[in-house]
Amino acid sequence: MSIPNDSLNESYTLNVNGAEREVRDAWLGESLLYVLRERLGLPGAKGACEQGECGSCTVIIDDRAVCSCLVMAASATESRILTVESLGENGRLSDVQQAFLDAGGVQCGFCTPGFIVAVHHLLDQNPNPDDEQIKEALSGNICRCTGYGRILDAVKVAARGRRNGVTS
Repeated sequence: MSIPNDSLNESYTLNVNGAEREVRDAWLGESLLYVLRERLGLPGAKGACEQGECGSCTVIIDDRAVCSCLVMAASATESRILTVESLGENGRLSDVQQAFLDAGGVQCGFCTPGFIVAVHHLLDQNPNPDDEQIKEALSGNICRCTGYGRILDAVKVAARGRRNGVTS
């Protein structure tokens, strides 16, 4: 994609992971995925399909899990954006990240950030999901390596931990 240089002069501010982040010399048609990765140095969201089909770029915008590849970054200036980078504290893994490791819900790791963001969102909305609710919440995320058994186990481990007061 070729973008004329004179159209790369827009600036705006995004609230990402609780901090105001300025985006300079931007094209207003850039996806949030591109801006997060290339302009703000947050590589957690992955670009795979760039059509909203795989979920590897999942972020939370104003308490909704969305595919960042489908959102124009400049349209999110009034929103709160959370990425996988915001989930752990002080260099520690979040409860969901730890559950994915404990349950073996990772293999190549490419899809993992999107799944982890989606699971955080699910458990924040519903701390005791049943199997159907878990499957529905994760239906927009695709894994090509592990199958889904261990990923579903990881969600259950994290949910059980949260019910027992173990969170990030």
